[in-house]
Amino acid sequence: MNTKISVFDAHSDLFTNVTLRRQQGEQSVIRRCHSAQLQEGNIQAMTCCVWIDPPYTDTPTERMVEIMSSACAELREAADVAETAYCAADIERICAQGKLAILLGMEGLSGLRGQVDFLDVLYAWGVRHAMLTWNEVNEFANGACSPHADAGLTPLGIRAVQRMEALGMIVDVSHANEQTFWDIYEHTEKPFIASHSNAYALCAHARNLKDDQIKSLAARGGVIGMNAWPEFIAAEQPSAERLADHVDYIAGLVGVDHIACGFDFCDYLPGDTLASFVHTEEMTADLTSAADVPHFLDVLKKRGYSAGDLEKIAHGNFMRIVSEIVG
Repeated sequence: MNTKISVFDAHSDLFTNVTLRRQQGEQSVIRRCHSAQLQEGNIQAMTCCVWIDPPYTDTPTERMVEIMSSACAELREAADVAETAYCAADIERICAQGKLAILLGMEGLSGLRGQVDFLDVLYAWGVRHAMLTWNEVNEFANGACSPHADAGLTPLGIRAVQRMEALGMIVDVSHANEQTFWDIYEHTEKPFIASHSNAYALCAHARNLKDDQIKSLAARGGVIGMNAWPEFIAAEQPSAERLADHVDYIAGLVGVDHIACGFDFCDYLPGDTLASFVHTEEMTADLTSAADVPHFLDVLKKRGYSAGDLEKIAHGNFMRIVSEIVG
């Protein structure tokens, strides 16, 4: 049984793979290396992020420009199979044309070097989503790996999230530490998201959300994207079934209206890129790539989630966020 439901993956590092391959002289990476797998998984839309991948974290601005340049060149070549979406209507149009709709995002703002006004440049380029940090401490915020538990947003970070809301960019708390989460909650008014995080109660990892965070995010109208990375699912034997446990848990706390997909697949990233943050040799059984997504939805279906529930989790809830925030 394969549940064929349109999926909006709220977090992808596709552009990292594109950049690494293009820097080696390859072209048409999306078409050659990703389209078939995405189609098998019925991934029709994705948030594709600019992520400052190791070992480039010491030169974030230069790497940000490299990734943006590679992404723009790639999207020109892939115009028949993928297109940038600037609003919810664009996503619907692109998907209706049978192409992959890409919402541009930022997995951390270290490349801005504290320049809040550069958010306007990113918005003009097409960016509609951003996290302030990728685990690290930077000019804007403290990430999940910060040694400063009591430190969250900086004054620049407060300005940044307020500017993002004014522009119509989605604020994302994945990779933030707890204090940054609560500072974002305090200094924003619109719904915000955790694009690729799970439930801390089931897997006590700093990248997952505690019950009070889940409830507060949901009360604001936000969503949490279920993450397939094994270390965020379970300490032992992570699997599609164990990730479904996170769906059950969060649904029990706040309902299915606040659950989305943010799989964070890393099957196409090279070992030296993964080495800086991988702490396990285990893989998530039955959910290692985009092609496995229908199986995950089948797991949820067997647990009693209705067709309406599955459509919300697969794409509807995150599309609501895009409609409300981006327009």
